[in-house]
Amino acid sequence: VLIGSTGSGKSSFAQRLFKPTEIVSSDMCRGVVSDDENNQSATNDAFELLHYIVAKRLKNRLLTVVDATNVQEESRRSLLNLAREYHCLPVAIVLNLPEKICQARNAKRPERSQVGAHVIPQHIRLLKKSLKHLSREGFKNVHELRTEEEVNAVESIVREPLYNNKMHETGNFDIIGDIHGCFEELTELMQKLGYQIVTEPYIVVTPPEGRRAIFLGDLTDRGENSPDVLRLVMGMVKARTAFCVVGNHDAKLLQKLNGKNVQPKHGLAETLEQLSTQSPEFVEEVRTFLDGLISHYLLDGGRLVVAHAGLKESMQGRASGAVRAFCLYGETTGEIDEFGLPVRLNWAMEYRGKAMVVYGHTPIPRAEWLNNTMNIDTGCVFGGKLTALRYPERELIDVPAKKVYCEPVKPLISPRQLERGQGGEAISPEITVQQLHDSYLDIADVLGKQIIPTRLHHHVIVREENSIAALEVMSRFAVNPKWLIYLPPTMSPTETSKLPDLLEHPAESFAYFASQGVEKVVCEEKHMGSRTVVVLCKDEQTVFNRFGIENEGIGACYTRTGRSFFNDTAIEQAFLQRIKMACDKTNFWEKFQTDWVCLDCELMPWSAKAQALLQNQYAAVGTAATHALPIVNQVLQQAKNQGLAVESLYEKFTEKEKMLQDYVEAYRRYCWEVNGLGDYKLAPFHILATENQVHTDKDHVWQMENIAELCEGDTQILFKTPYKIINLNSEEERNQAISWWEDLTAKGGEGMVIKPFHFIAHNSKGLIQPAVKCRGREYLRIIYGAEYTASANLERLRQRGISSKRSLALREFALGMESLELFVRREPLRKVHQCVFGVLALESEPIDPRL
Repeated sequence: VLIGSTGSGKSSFAQRLFKPTEIVSSDMCRGVVSDDENNQSATNDAFELLHYIVAKRLKNRLLTVVDATNVQEESRRSLLNLAREYHCLPVAIVLNLPEKICQARNAKRPERSQVGAHVIPQHIRLLKKSLKHLSREGFKNVHELRTEEEVNAVESIVREPLYNNKMHETGNFDIIGDIHGCFEELTELMQKLGYQIVTEPYIVVTPPEGRRAIFLGDLTDRGENSPDVLRLVMGMVKARTAFCVVGNHDAKLLQKLNGKNVQPKHGLAETLEQLSTQSPEFVEEVRTFLDGLISHYLLDGGRLVVAHAGLKESMQGRASGAVRAFCLYGETTGEIDEFGLPVRLNWAMEYRGKAMVVYGHTPIPRAEWLNNTMNIDTGCVFGGKLTALRYPERELIDVPAKKVYCEPVKPLISPRQLERGQGGEAISPEITVQQLHDSYLDIADVLGKQIIPTRLHHHVIVREENSIAALEVMSRFAVNPKWLIYLPPTMSPTETSKLPDLLEHPAESFAYFASQGVEKVVCEEKHMGSRTVVVLCKDEQTVFNRFGIENEGIGACYTRTGRSFFNDTAIEQAFLQRIKMACDKTNFWEKFQTDWVCLDCELMPWSAKAQALLQNQYAAVGTAATHALPIVNQVLQQAKNQGLAVESLYEKFTEKEKMLQDYVEAYRRYCWEVNGLGDYKLAPFHILATENQVHTDKDHVWQMENIAELCEGDTQILFKTPYKIINLNSEEERNQAISWWEDLTAKGGEGMVIKPFHFIAHNSKGLIQPAVKCRGREYLRIIYGAEYTASANLERLRQRGISSKRSLALREFALGMESLELFVRREPLRKVHQCVFGVLALESEPIDPRL
């Protein structure tokens, strides 16, 4: 906050030392609202705008410089209120220059910006009156500049990060929950984590290479050996092999050591007794150490927050009394429960922040994730466990307490009890608190314009109108959202071929990938079926444990739009049992160390799912081909025999009849009668994910080989996809692939899919198409219509554009991969569902569905 009279040079000072975007000027705001920076009648509107801009900048953690006179206390009060609201440290820079200098500068201003002679003396009088009160008002630092020389001597502003800003520290970390004087358990846990500990003659801890510890506070009280816990932690912090945040018990001990009148309750008496046997030098060292502890740390580029009692997103990386209080005690209602303890609000239930928050303070029976937060205080001092979380591995390590050191005032409350409001219906111990929380999805998370971050393709934008269209499908027809961990992307066709009578040809696909720097591709036969996602579990207990679903069988089989493939649940579960038995037979579960799998597949016959489309569209056209046109051509032949000039008309309708017969023949190849499970054919082509792993790091040959092994488990319904590996630098191999495609399509096959050898391929420009389809001449007759090969139609279709389709394919692919990664990382279902919903929403973009 710049403070000074008109003419003191605040604007020049700000422009010289701060970025233009950091400066919020009252004159600028007057100009915005009135087109006149000197229009005093616009002052109220101008300052309303100024406060709005300042609030938005502070909300986004941006340094903000307010360029206004600010000589009146009420003007400063509104800015200080904003600082408190956004937990910022307000700094005052006072330009207290002599009146004659301010008057001289004002006289040199253009006529339009001069002020009356009385204004500057009034400003200076108010400024002098305010100077001694600025710190009391709430400014954390006050810098006063009294002369032009002092102002000109300021060459730069040193920007020091807050003490809690450790974003440059990237880990790896071992985060340890509340210790409460349990020294034996602490050393056992740290040794289990790989730390080497020497206790004689001094406590010395050597961490594993590349790792450091983070202690979440509450080092003391209730346990038997608080002094040695303090020695270990203090030594590690001093050696810079650990960080430590302050806990409420640590803060209370500090108050006592500072001579404050603190009641020795909740274990403090035991700590004071233990410290009484230590040297005065050690006790003073403890006091100094506790006095220097920070409320929380923001680490690893803002991806990790550690605080004793947790921290809401709006407070992370901020500094205020309210922030420190939240870090020490969490969020409370101000009420006291029947045990005499504060009633706490479960802030983690509403947490939506990007950073992972790891905390303690409230002892619970077991540590669990909830909305990317985890409480790892598992009540060691109460006979529970001492728990550590390895970051970034997200692995929990714990050791049991040696004994009950202190009986808890009230029973330990699990997160799932907090989720259910403490009490209510019985909860299975296997279901996680996150799964309980995920029982409800908020429509606000998917409606409106969505900007979804993805690892592969930056941010994907989903427009509001597309979200509305997707909501109809998702809410009315989709399977249980807990099954929907992935929706497959659309696939772009190859560029249009220049060959006569062909719309698509493999040569263009090969040319595309070669132009993107891809040297090797995999060509897979394309099946005429329905794109299907199979989510399969080893047993119903796994379904319950991993997906939080009860009484829905061992999995789900759903389409590209999230609808169940089978209308009959019994048939679906019988079909999934066949796949599960194939997994059992081929030791799939053991090989992948998993109890569940997500497969990307093609399910045949096409007619099994598209029966209505077949009857209402294709069969109707086929009826015309087999009934109406032969009669037309018979009449034309009679007219021709009678010498009428119908030759061209006869040729036209004869050709039309031939094309319609080819059309019927084309779609009939993909239809057969289904009388039982054995009549279905499932062709998996991607093992997408298993427990703890998304298999996008494997190439497509790995996919085909492992899928072939699975298919051996049930050769009646599981179908191995034929494929070829092609080196694009070899003309011979390209020609062999083209010959293979020609042979496939000549026999009525749909065509083939060409993919980069690696599942995910990038070049200097970004993500490359994950797959391009190249369809045969006769199959395209189903897509574009029976008469598409007529020369006029074919010429028009050659003008088709595929850039929008390719953009859509990349965006949907990135969202699909993101949803799988989020699920495997056990992120909240709302994040997974936002990506899945995004894929479905993008499908309503106005792009030719025939592409």
